[in-house]
Amino acid sequence: MLPLTPAELAPLEDWLTPPERLAIAYALSQMRAAWAGLLALDRRLADAARADREPIMIQLRLAWWRERFGEPASAWPAGEPLLAVLSAWDRERAALAGLVDGYEARNVGEDGGAELARARLAAISALARLSGAAEDSAIRDAAAQWLGLPDAPPKHARLPRAMRPLAILRGMALREASGDAVPAWRAFLVILRAGLLGR
Repeated sequence: MLPLTPAELAPLEDWLTPPERLAIAYALSQMRAAWAGLLALDRRLADAARADREPIMIQLRLAWWRERFGEPASAWPAGEPLLAVLSAWDRERAALAGLVDGYEARNVGEDGGAELARARLAAISALARLSGAAEDSAIRDAAAQWLGLPDAPPKHARLPRAMRPLAILRGMALREASGDAVPAWRAFLVILRAGLLGR
């Protein structure tokens, strides 16, 4: 898995928030494409499944992504920058297809987002496998905290080096959810600690 170059990241800029771009910077160089691809895909799918779209249009848009993830990356069409980055996920394409199904279930079905929550957790587990990190409860708990799931545990376990971007995303999400107004320098220290220590 090759490092993500600035030229490869540039087409995804509009689909990544500043906190997400910062988190990607803390990823192992060979994992930056996988992180950027997952975060950008999640936003692309959210846009495709917007509540103001007709259900049939949502299904058509999501069907295109589902078909792609049913094929090996070598068969994907050229010219779509996100697909080029997502080739890093080739052996974990099923987790990406799960995200597609989750967005469809949330916006077209009536599951209230439960399938999407499971799919997002499964995608983080797949990312851990891609990075060589041992899947454990600390990674699952951190993912649940980042996503703001109601059953997320309160503890902040330390994450392995390969999953430091998740530590940053979790830290920023928890700070935002708390509603505490903190100075920019203090927020920076929180991010720095998460990036260096994994908690």
